[in-house]
Amino acid sequence: MTARSAQGYEVVDFDAIPGVPCPCGTAKRGLADVEDYPGTIHITEISTDAKVHYHKRLTETYYFLECGEDARMQLDDEIIPVHPGMCIMIRPGTRHRALGQMKIINIVFPKFDPEDEWFD
Repeated sequence: MTARSAQGYEVVDFDAIPGVPCPCGTAKRGLADVEDYPGTIHITEISTDAKVHYHKRLTETYYFLECGEDARMQLDDEIIPVHPGMCIMIRPGTRHRALGQMKIINIVFPKFDPEDEWFD
């Protein structure tokens, strides 16, 4: 269980969540098991260039916590530099990947579904 439940709120300790491999690196996914929360929150560490992928249903919002000097995001055919404090909302159908080292918070709506990761 990723969250400690109490009436009216949920507490997630990301230090207690095991990381799982993902196209972007390693993700710790919180609130996935909370039925009345419509999304998931991930802490993702990217140590190498990620694989280009997209989602048909999911909207992801990346908030950059830490970035290497050369950190960038590929969004369809555009590559943009990123730095801590930036946020990018990625709509369904947008091919994307992280380039370089970074640590992000990824807010996903609806709840993350590994079946909705598509590769060309």
